This record gives sequence, C-alpha cells and structure tokens, in this order.
Amino acid sequence: MRSRTVPAVLAATTLLLGAGCSSGGGDGGRSPDENTVTVSVPSETAPPAKGSVKVLRTVAEGLKSPWGLAPLPDGNLLVSSRDDATLTRIDARTGKKTVTGRISGVEPAGEGGLLGIALSPGFASDHMVYAYFTSASDNRVVRVRYDEKRAPGDQLGAPDTVFKGIPKGHIHNGGRIAFGPDGMLYVGTGESGDSGLAPDKKSLGGKILRITAEGEPAPGNPLGRSPVYSYGHRNVQGLAWDKQQRLFASEFGQDTWDELNAIKPGGDYGWPAAEGKGSDPRFQNPLAQWHTDDASPSGIAYVDGVIWMAGLRGERLWRVPLRSTSASAPPQAFLDGKYGRLRTVAAAGQDRLWLLTSNTDGRGDPKKGDDRLLELRVR
Repeated sequence: MRSRTVPAVLAATTLLLGAGCSSGGGDGGRSPDENTVTVSVPSETAPPAKGSVKVLRTVAEGLKSPWGLAPLPDGNLLVSSRDDATLTRIDARTGKKTVTGRISGVEPAGEGGLLGIALSPGFASDHMVYAYFTSASDNRVVRVRYDEKRAPGDQLGAPDTVFKGIPKGHIHNGGRIAFGPDGMLYVGTGESGDSGLAPDKKSLGGKILRITAEGEPAPGNPLGRSPVYSYGHRNVQGLAWDKQQRLFASEFGQDTWDELNAIKPGGDYGWPAAEGKGSDPRFQNPLAQWHTDDASPSGIAYVDGVIWMAGLRGERLWRVPLRSTSASAPPQAFLDGKYGRLRTVAAAGQDRLWLLTSNTDGRGDPKKGDDRLLELRVR
C-alpha cells in the first residue's frame, strides 16, 4: 500500500456539496458573558432547550489511558489505549475485556500515542480497523486487520500505513478520526505546539483532513489535490455529523475559549489570530464556546438534534442543542466532576451514549476502578 505525504496545494475548487456552514464574523467583538452564537433557521425544528442524563451502568473498569472508541457490528466495542498501544474488545453486556493485540510502531509520549480508531465502512467483509497514532517521526493513520477467531493478544495484523507526515509534538497531536456519511475518512490534527502551522494550507498540522480509505486526497476537496478540508485549528479532538450530513468539530482553546464548530469546507477557523467568537469576517465563528477551565473538549457525538461533548479539564459532559448549524439554546452541563476527566463519547443507538473517562492519562486523579466505560441515557 502506498503511503501519502504532504501533496502540493493547487488552486481552490468548488466547496463540497451537502456540507454545513458555520456562522461568520461581523457581529461584534468577544464578550466574556456570551457563550453561544445563534442564528434562527425556521425550517429546522430545534430539540428541547433542556435535557437530561442518566448513568445506566458502568460497563467496564480498569482501562488504562483509554482514548479511541469504536462500536462493533455485534454491539460490542473496541477501545484504544494511548500509552499501551493496544486495542481492547469490551463485551457490552458483561464488561469482559479482551486485549486483541498491540499496534506496532507507536511511540507514546506526552499527548501522543495510540489515539483515535474507526472501523472501515466495509468492516463486515474486510475486518479493517483504522487507527491514528504517534510514531518516532510523525503522526499517521494506519489500518490493521482484526481477526476475532485468533487467540487473544494476537488478533491484529501488521499495520498498513495509509497516510503519514502529520506533525507530532509533546502536545496537540489531534488524533480523532471518523468515516463520514460520504465514505471518506476525516482526520482531526493539532498544530503540535507550533501555532504557525494552523493557518498554513501546505501543512497538515492544525487541520481537518479528508482522504479516501486508501489515503488519497478525497475528490471534491476545497483546495484541489490537497487533503486539507478546513484549517486554522489549534487541536481538533472531536468529529460528528448530524442527520443532514453536516460536520461538527470540537477543539482546545489556549487561555480563553474552547470551541465547538460547524465545519465549512475550506473554512479558516482562525487560530492563532482568533480564539473563540470574534468580528473578523475572514474567520469562521464557533457555534458555542466555553472558558477553558469549563471544558477542554474532547470527543463529540450527535443524538437527536444534540451534540454531546466530553470535557477533560472541565470534567463535564456538555449538551448543545442545535438548529441547523447554530446552537438553539445555551450549552447545559452534566456529570460535573462526578467521574473526573471525560475523553470520548459515541452514539450507542436510540437515546444511549457510550462514555470513556480519562483519569489515567497523567493529568487526572485516578480513583479505584479508573478508567471506566459508562452507558448513559440522554435526552
């Protein structure tokens, strides 16, 4: 398999059809008392302004530095360990943990290691798991074959490099990956601590990338034969789509504002020139923002008109009801401090969510049983 490095950026092309647009600037400067940007779109009905969360059960305990989460077709789950570079299968009914194997080539350090995972769109037949990890030289995307019939610990094939050359650092390695409704692989990257990479369209750092399953720049990308889909990001940590196939992403701010953004193909999200809502029309404004102590956002999931966002430093699960690509009501916090740092959420069908805690990542305060996989009912 041919791996991909940074291709040359050609001319800008037509924006991808069916993608959502975030609100632009031009509505005044930042306000410390304002944490949403709303635009009424009458054609779409908003969910209730207030919701609820109930923790139904702890599915599994004793997970070490869990990061990525991928529900399997049989209802069970795969979880990646950032520091151990392993994938663990969790029986969703009993909580039994089975280490499937270790992915070779991972070099954990700081915020890097084995990060996001995603199942191939053809997983039922090809059994491929895609993974984003930090190697000795870069961050990259690989795929491995998962064979549950083999002995535990030996169920993963050798990694096949799909895409490489993403800048690595002690911090801001990005790492969230997800296949979109269009069958393309979306990759959230960080600027690795070098803020100048985020606005540079020729760099892969501080971006959302859109590539094929083989690692080629996806057809219809906004910058021609570039994999770059959007830029000006500090550290993308969550990706999710609504029922209209519009993309949303969460990212860390620095000192003032964390962000939830609606992603416009070819959009500039402002880092490092802007953080949070601003008035510069060159930059896309977030649909919601939080003080960094309240969020430090990680994974996001979409359920029935609502984006659910896990918070690390904030130790909260945030509910953001949507109308189109705007927040229809102020964000609402749940589980404040109850389970510590929250890393990843994933839709579990109907009104359910899977939620991974992140207290063994070197920045948390681990309690007995950490880290945990929880099942929630959300509304």
